[in-house]
Amino acid sequence: MTPVLGIALLTLVLSGPTVAFFSIQGGASTHISITRTALLQKVTETCRKVAATAGHEFNPTGSSPEELVQACLGPRATGEVSGVKFHSALQEIYTQNGLVDRDFVNSAPHHFNSEAFLEGRGLIREGMVAIKANIGKENFQAARETLGRVLHTLQDFYSHSNWVELGYTEPYINLIRPDLPLENLADIYTATCSDCASGKCPNPILPNILKEKKLTSGYIGIFSAAKPKGKCSHGGAADLTSAAVPHGGISKDERRSDNVVLHNAAVNAATAASLQLLEDIRLAVGDNDFLRMMGIARSSVVCFVIDTTGSMSDDINEARAVVYEIIDSKKGTQDEPSEYILVPFNDPEFGPMTRTTDPDKMKSEISKLTASGGGDTPEMCLSGLQLALTGAPASSHIYVFTDAIAKDIDLKDTIVALIRSSKSTVSFFMTGASRRRRRSLSAASLEDYKDLALASGGQAIQVSKRQLAQATDVILDTSTSALVTVLQCVRRLRNQETFPFVLDETLKNITIYITGTSITFTLTNPAGVSQNHNEASGKLGTIQTVGTLRRIRLNADNQTGAWQINIKSNQAYTLKVTGQSTITFIYKFVERFKGPHPGYAARTGHPQEGQPAILMLSVMGRKGPSSLAIGDIGLVTVSGPETNSNSTTSDMGNGDILVTVDEVPGGEFVVILRGTDKLSNTEFQRSSTQMSVSKVNIQAVVDSSVEPGKAFKLPFSVMTQGSGGQYSIGARNDRNFPMSFPNSLTLTAGQYANTTLTITPPANTPSGTDVTLTIEAKSSSGGDSNYAVLRFSVVTKITDFVQPLCEVVSVLANDCPQDVSQCGPFRWELSANLTDGNGTGIETISLRQGNGTLLHSSLSDPVVWANYTSSCCSQIVEFIAVDEVGNVGKCYHSIVRSDGPPALTLSLPVWLCLLVSAFVARG
Repeated sequence: MTPVLGIALLTLVLSGPTVAFFSIQGGASTHISITRTALLQKVTETCRKVAATAGHEFNPTGSSPEELVQACLGPRATGEVSGVKFHSALQEIYTQNGLVDRDFVNSAPHHFNSEAFLEGRGLIREGMVAIKANIGKENFQAARETLGRVLHTLQDFYSHSNWVELGYTEPYINLIRPDLPLENLADIYTATCSDCASGKCPNPILPNILKEKKLTSGYIGIFSAAKPKGKCSHGGAADLTSAAVPHGGISKDERRSDNVVLHNAAVNAATAASLQLLEDIRLAVGDNDFLRMMGIARSSVVCFVIDTTGSMSDDINEARAVVYEIIDSKKGTQDEPSEYILVPFNDPEFGPMTRTTDPDKMKSEISKLTASGGGDTPEMCLSGLQLALTGAPASSHIYVFTDAIAKDIDLKDTIVALIRSSKSTVSFFMTGASRRRRRSLSAASLEDYKDLALASGGQAIQVSKRQLAQATDVILDTSTSALVTVLQCVRRLRNQETFPFVLDETLKNITIYITGTSITFTLTNPAGVSQNHNEASGKLGTIQTVGTLRRIRLNADNQTGAWQINIKSNQAYTLKVTGQSTITFIYKFVERFKGPHPGYAARTGHPQEGQPAILMLSVMGRKGPSSLAIGDIGLVTVSGPETNSNSTTSDMGNGDILVTVDEVPGGEFVVILRGTDKLSNTEFQRSSTQMSVSKVNIQAVVDSSVEPGKAFKLPFSVMTQGSGGQYSIGARNDRNFPMSFPNSLTLTAGQYANTTLTITPPANTPSGTDVTLTIEAKSSSGGDSNYAVLRFSVVTKITDFVQPLCEVVSVLANDCPQDVSQCGPFRWELSANLTDGNGTGIETISLRQGNGTLLHSSLSDPVVWANYTSSCCSQIVEFIAVDEVGNVGKCYHSIVRSDGPPALTLSLPVWLCLLVSAFVARG
C-alpha cells in the first residue's frame, strides 16, 4: 500500500482516542512538547556558547522563543529583533514530527513498533546523514523537515519499547551510533508479555524478559489482530492486536493512573535522547550553522533577480547602488540582512544563483553583472524567479528588475505555488520600453507581474528608467528586520472607499503604499488631523510619487489608535500599510487526521471555497505570547468591502491558537489578527499575505531521501470537490532533473485518483542537494487548480559510520601548581594523534572547551597530529574531529586533580589505565 493511498483509507476507517505522549489526566507531554523542550534547551546552550566566545553576555529576559532570539542576537546589533524566523523553523520541525503519525501510521519502523529495531535505527541513520549533508549545502529547510521526522521516530522508541521497564534511565546511544550494535533483542519466537485482561496493567513484561534485559516493543495491528505468539501489543482502541492474548499493551503514550511512573520515565528518556541527537548534529555542523538551521538570524533576507539583457545597463547600475546602500547603511544593526542572494537572467540563460552571508562577496558578485544579449522582447524572468524562490529561505524579500515581458509565462502557476508555500514577498521594478528594438509591453503581460506581486504581498511598480532610483526606496523600506503588514487591499474597479486601520505603540517606520493611476486620497489620524495627496510634506508624513507608486512615510510622532485613508480612483489600485514591530503571527491551514495518534496536519495548496477550514496560528509578542490578549481572527477578502468569516478559537498553549472558520470566502483573502498588547495597553492589527481558494486537493508524501543516479517513485493522489472530468497534471523541479508522470487524470467528484511521478537525479548530483518539486492539477476549463510543493534531498549512500579516533600521546603539565590561584605564569601542553581509519577522512578539527591554542597538521595526513597549549588556569580541553560524512569524535582531557600533584607527564598506556584522558563518544 502506498503512503498516500494508506492515508486516504485510514481517514475513513480509523478513530482513536489517544495522542502520542499525551496525558488524559493533566501534565500533558506530547511529541511537540518534548521536541520543543529539547530544541529550546539546545538552542539556549548554543547561543550561550556563541555569546561567550564573542565576549557578549547572554541574559534572556524570559523563556519564550522571542526572548531567546533577542538575547541571542541582541548584543550583536541595535534595533528590533524579530522571532519570526525562529518560530517558523520550530513550526516546520513540529509539523514534520506530527506528520509521521499520519503519513506513516502503519509503518512499524517509523514508530519502533513490532520489534522493528534495526529498521527504525536505519531511518534515524539515514535521516541524520541527510540533515548533515543538507546543512553543509545550506539547505536548512530540508534539514529541518527531516529533523522533525527523525525526532519523532527516536522519541517513539522510549514510549513503544520496554526500555524504561528494563530500568534504563539514560538514552540508548546506539540508536544514533550505527557503528555500535543493537544488543539483546528479543527474537520473534520469544514471548515477551503476560496477559492483561483489564488493559491497565502497570508492567505486563514477563519476568524473564526483565531479568535478561531483552529488548522488545509492542505489536500494532490497524487492519489485522494477528501478532506472533506471546508478544506484547502496543495497546489502545485502534490496535486490533491488543484484543488478542496476551491482552493489553505496553505503549506509554498516555499518562494514566496505572502508568504514571513509566510514562514520565519515557518522556524524560525521549527528551534526553532528542538532546543527544541535536548535540550530534551541532557538533558535526558547528554552532553558527546549527543556529542558522534553527532560524536564529536576523529576519531580513534580500534577493535580487536581475535582467541582464542589452537594454538593462541603467537598471543594473541602480540595483548595484541599492545593494551597496543596504550593506553600508544597515551594517551593525538588526536591519542588516542575514543573507544576500543574486540571480541574473537573460535569454535563454538564467542563473547561477549566488547565496552568501558575506556582504563584500555580494558587492563583488553584483559588480560583475553587465548588460548584453537579448534581442527579442520576452526574457526568462520567471525561470530566474523560480530559482530564487526555491533557493531562498522562506519569508524572503525578492526584488525583480526587468524591462521585458516573460518568455516563460507557462511558469506562472508554479511561481504562485512557490510564493504561497514559501510566504516570500516578490516586488517587480518594471522600466518600460528600452532602447533596443522591441514590441511594446502589453497590458496582459504587465498584469502577470502585478498578479504575482499581489499574491506575495509585494509591489509591482512601473517607472521610467530615469525614475527607477526613486522607486527603489521600497527596497530600503522592506529589507528590514521585524517587518509586519497592518493592512492589505486591492480594488479592481471602485470609485471611492474609506479604509480603517489600527496603529499600535510598538509600530515604527510606518509606511503606506498605493499603486495605481488616477488616484486621490486623504489620510486621517485618530485626532482627526488630515493630509491629502497634494501635500508632499504635511502634518502626518511625507508623500513620494514615482511612476505608479505613492509612498507615504508617517512621521515618527504620530498617534496610536484608529486611522483611516479615503481613496478615490476610477482605475484598479492596491493599498498596503506596513511597519516594524515584534508583534506578529505566522499561520498555516491544517486538517485533522485520525488514527492511533490523531492530530492536525498542514494542508497543501489552497483551501476550499465555501467550506469550513481550520488554521493554526502562532502569535508573537514583545515578551512572548503571554504579553498579548488575542481578539478577533478571521479571513477577510482583499478585493471588495471587508467581509469577515465567523470563527472560533482554542488556545493550544505556547502562543499556538487553533482557529475554526465556518466558511472560506471566495476569491482572494487574507488572515487578519486583532488584539491588545498588554505591555502598552494598545490595540494592534496584523495582516497576512493573500491566499486564494480551490476545490482541488493534492496529497503526496516524500518518505525518504533519494540516491544519485537512481529513479525515485513518488505516489500522489488528486481529488476535486467540484465537477469531475479531465484534469491536466503538471510537474516541475528546480534542478531540471528528468521526470515522468501522466499528463492528465480523470477525476470523479469526492474520490481520489492515484498515480505516480518518477524523478531521477543524475549520478553526479552532490550529496546534500535539495530538490523542490511542484505538482499542479488544473481543470480542463482552467477555472480551478491547486498545487503541492514538496522538498526532498539527494544523499549519497553512506557506508562510513565510524567516528574519528583520538589517541593522547603526551600531557606535559608538571609545572602547573596545585594551588590554582597561582596558575597565571604557568602553561601545560597536550599532544594527540587523530585518525579516521578506513573512513572518508577528517574534514574539520575544532576546539570546544579550553582557552588555549589548538594546532594540527594537514588534515590529508593519514595520522593528524594535534597540539594544544594553554595556561594552567584553563584546566580542561575538549576538541572535536568531524569526518567528511559528519561522524564526530571527541578528545577530552582534564588536569584537575583531587589530591597529590596537579598533573603528570603520561605515556599513552598510563593515560588509558588512569583514565585521566579519554576518547569520549559524541552524544
